[in-house]
Amino acid sequence: MKLLYTPEAIDDLQRLKEFIEVKNPIAARKAAINIKEGINKLIVFPKIGLPVRKAPDPETIRDLYILKYAVRYLIQNQAICILRIWHNKEIEKDY
Repeated sequence: MKLLYTPEAIDDLQRLKEFIEVKNPIAARKAAINIKEGINKLIVFPKIGLPVRKAPDPETIRDLYILKYAVRYLIQNQAICILRIWHNKEIEKDY
């Protein structure tokens, strides 16, 4: 499995980093490391996230929760596509 990121997911990462970094650069770095490590687990365990019930195909669109962050992703044939990344307070729970 390979990991792909949508432009929106990349923007989300940058936005979250900048938001945290203003008050605490060390926390921003730790958050980035935790998110990256969590996403990397999807390569081996693509179904560890919760299915998004409101999605057209809940088995392929899932949310992975990593500490205070939610990663929405799509399981494809040989790839995991990271769709969006939010702080938990930003996302409506769809499971």
